Amino acid sequence: MGPLEVKTYPDPCLRIRTTAVEEFNRDIENTLKSMTDVMYANQGIGLAATQAGLGLSIFVIDTGEGLINFVNPEILERSKKKSGMEEGCLSLPGVTVRVSRPGEVKVRARDGKGEFFIKKFTGLAARAIQHEFDHLQGKLIIDYLDPVRYFFAARKLSGIKRARAAKACEVVCDVGKTNNRRA
Repeated sequence: MGPLEVKTYPDPCLRIRTTAVEEFNRDIENTLKSMTDVMYANQGIGLAATQAGLGLSIFVIDTGEGLINFVNPEILERSKKKSGMEEGCLSLPGVTVRVSRPGEVKVRARDGKGEFFIKKFTGLAARAIQHEFDHLQGKLIIDYLDPVRYFFAARKLSGIKRARAAKACEVVCDVGKTNNRRA
């Protein structure tokens, strides 16, 4: 695997649904480390594998309370109380969208070594987890917009990247194939 870079809209990697990690080895740990490096280098608080062109069900976040790796995450519970907040995305430069999300989530996932954990998250961490989880399903924050605002946001983003051709997604670590269905 070569160096990772953030894929930007309209790259098709952003619309894939990811494949679960089945084998935990040094490759997965190295992938998580590389994703973390990319996230920090781009001053992000989260990064999903699809944003790095990978078809794996993994993401990393650091909302100021330390780095957390999520492998094969599942959201078990979402609070009924929601709040709206402007969200940005490394894959959608210059675009922010007000998204209403539950304020608390309970997540089951594995860490980079394959150990399960279940934990409740609130506030910014809960929001970041839901944002990154959306990426694993091929969903972007612009998908929360009404059709007119979506059209203008997509047009703006496509204009920025028009000169750059999208590259094919790669799957690392021989951990399965990508599923190219759209959300």
